Amino acid sequence: MKKRLSLTETFAVGSMLFGLFFGAGNLIFPVFMGQSAGANVWKAIIGFLITGVGIPLLGVASLGMSRSDGLLELSSRIGKRYGVFFTCALYLSIGPFFAIPRCASTSFSVGIKPLVSDGTAKWLVWAFALVFFAAVLWFSLRPGKILTWVGKILTPMFLISLALLAVTALVKPMGSVSGLSPEAAYVNNSFFQGFLDGYNPMDALASLAFGIVVVNAIKGLDVKEPSAIAGNTITSGLFGCAIMAFIYAALAIIGAQSRAVYPLAADGGEALYVIATHYFGSVGGIILAVTVTLACLKTAVGLITSCGETFCEMFPKGPEYKFWAIGFCVISFFISTVGLSAIIGWSLPVLMLLYPLAMTLILLALFGRLFSNDRAVYVSVTAFTFVSALFDFVKALPLGLPKTKVCAAIISVGELLPFADLGLGWVCPAAVGLIIGLIIHFAKKIKKGAAKAA
Repeated sequence: MKKRLSLTETFAVGSMLFGLFFGAGNLIFPVFMGQSAGANVWKAIIGFLITGVGIPLLGVASLGMSRSDGLLELSSRIGKRYGVFFTCALYLSIGPFFAIPRCASTSFSVGIKPLVSDGTAKWLVWAFALVFFAAVLWFSLRPGKILTWVGKILTPMFLISLALLAVTALVKPMGSVSGLSPEAAYVNNSFFQGFLDGYNPMDALASLAFGIVVVNAIKGLDVKEPSAIAGNTITSGLFGCAIMAFIYAALAIIGAQSRAVYPLAADGGEALYVIATHYFGSVGGIILAVTVTLACLKTAVGLITSCGETFCEMFPKGPEYKFWAIGFCVISFFISTVGLSAIIGWSLPVLMLLYPLAMTLILLALFGRLFSNDRAVYVSVTAFTFVSALFDFVKALPLGLPKTKVCAAIISVGELLPFADLGLGWVCPAAVGLIIGLIIHFAKKIKKGAAKAA
């Protein structure tokens, strides 16, 4: 039994973590943000890195430092029923309902669709999804090999193909960003808009799922002592997240520079395709197809593995891992065919609800020792956060639902909260919940001390 991973092992685990995190959304969202932010791109990048890298790193660290056996145990500090609810909601969101289908849909929309005619695309999307999820299932049915598949094979292949595009674009920039006008929300609130943009890749949610994968991988490398596991988890997390931060910044800058030559794209996928073909012509489309597909494949493998293992643990008397893996692949297959826009449209309100709950849970877990992990603090913070986040959930609903009378009334109440115009209406209620929870905690502590003295 050892206490510290070797440099090679740390690299492998960090590479695995990066590979699990970095999917298609991680490629398309920072590029589009860069295009939209224009001259204010660096302010947007800083905000994006806080929620897109900082919070996910803390999420991984919280699993290691809290010594929890996974998200279910960690979230159950609020209550067993809440733990089951939150764990199911989070895993289904980053799993078969949104993130996994998005992997296949983005791979096709960005990497394949631009290379074929519209008529061909209508039937090819089904064939592509079938092949994609067949590959995902093949890897996922061998969860013990995830460190090898993702950390040592798929991630290096992805990085090579991405580096070819990114380095070329940075060495030969399309133009300067200093004179580019930012779009809409990026004019005056580029930092806060970047902060919210960091929600889109779902990495803070994924960190609570992947954290236990990292912990198990470290245990598999003969590190068994809890404190050593925690330390190596943080070290590996820092390495993986450092790679993410660098790539995010590079992609955002490349996206901003492209505005000097091309107009604002419809989305990040279109922007990436334009950039790739600008530098490499038709070959660039092929390079992009390989890059995006590898990014999506490795992330989908990690998500299927995490979801399958978690549902096995949550329902020990239920089906075995193979059943969950196959079931989640089948569900993801069908949802992936509805189109990327529909998937993103329905995922946004869920993110606006779950992200604040995930962030507060992570912070409570990290600093739980300061209040003896008192359940009262967890419950108070979560309750206030949940209610206030519901307003942003309703506001982000698609299909014009926010304009209905009921939704409009709910939104009008939510707009009374501080920072609601920035999409951060939950922050002050969460702080109020923390204060109330701490008051209850210390009141119980004083009462207990007085009882002992008597």
